[in-house]
Amino acid sequence: MKYAVVGPTYPFRGGIAHFTTLLVHHLRRAHAVKFYSYWRQYPAWLFPGNTDRDPSAQPLEEAVERSLDPYNPLTWWRTARRLVAERPDALLLQWWTPFWLPLQAVLALSARRAKIPVLFFCHQLVEPDSSRLEWQIARLGLRLGQAYIVVSERERAQLQQAFPKRRVALGHHPAYEGFPTQHLTLPEARRGLGLPGPETPVLLAFGFVRRYKGLRYLLAALAAGPATAHLVIAGEFWEDEPGYRRLVDELGLRERVTIHNRYIRNEEIEAYFVAANALVLPYLSGSQSGVGMLAIEYGLPIIATNVGGLAETVRDGMNGLIVPPADSAALAAALRRFVDEGLEGPMRAEAARVRERLSWPALVGVIEEIRSGLTRTPAA
Repeated sequence: MKYAVVGPTYPFRGGIAHFTTLLVHHLRRAHAVKFYSYWRQYPAWLFPGNTDRDPSAQPLEEAVERSLDPYNPLTWWRTARRLVAERPDALLLQWWTPFWLPLQAVLALSARRAKIPVLFFCHQLVEPDSSRLEWQIARLGLRLGQAYIVVSERERAQLQQAFPKRRVALGHHPAYEGFPTQHLTLPEARRGLGLPGPETPVLLAFGFVRRYKGLRYLLAALAAGPATAHLVIAGEFWEDEPGYRRLVDELGLRERVTIHNRYIRNEEIEAYFVAANALVLPYLSGSQSGVGMLAIEYGLPIIATNVGGLAETVRDGMNGLIVPPADSAALAAALRRFVDEGLEGPMRAEAARVRERLSWPALVGVIEEIRSGLTRTPAA
């Protein structure tokens, strides 16, 4: 089969860029893939980070045509003509924010006129903390597809209700792979990060700090949870860092919290996940978590809230623990249970089995299966 894939990749940073690069890498093991990406991405008002460029010395890369500029419609039409001339068996678009809708509309409509099936991989139907208007915009954009892959049962039901005559498959976000490794031991990783010694339970909060990720509830849970535990917060703050530091002081946690407010480069990732005993995802909303997939790659137990598809990935009592969102008391109890009952060992063993189930070849199989059911006729 021939696929055309559109999405971000290096030099852009973040989970979607990593996902797209790895998806193309694994699709290319069995298929011919034309990969189209961007010259630039979001305007500054949509991206509160310092930069959207990946500072990693060892980035994830795949051969790509950087032919798209979101601010220049001429590049959309030129890429659409090139795509149609290539005649792929499917165009694979990714949905995670309405910002890309105009560009995707040109590509999808051109493909449909050429009778090329359009498949959407939906990282999330709407962004966390969004209004109802965003769902209406998402429906408008997703109507351009013939079939969809989603990462949670809730979103599968939502799309099936919106488009009852179209195919909606439950896929998954595979465990991330391919990042540099130094084969660090836990003591080495902790020394390098300035964290307490091996006898201290270390909890990890990783990735951009945003309101929907529930860090305030985790800090309150840490204050009421196991007194020996230490929390490391690793990632760029997209909220008010001084406000969080004041909360740390008010809760008496200054000696028990380490904050690394920066984008974590690829070559640094291993140290954080080797140093930790568990990843904590106290999300208030969302569909899935790429950070959670990093934890599964490194065999790390996950303590998460029951939002989106997290409870479908984190099996309560097996490879992690599940608690209600916005409930610091329940999260504190889960942290105490994890530490006091010594759950890390058995949960690490289960994480290895989950990693096999959530593999890249398995996702490629989902794409192949849903493509095999599509014809080269435009979507109704």
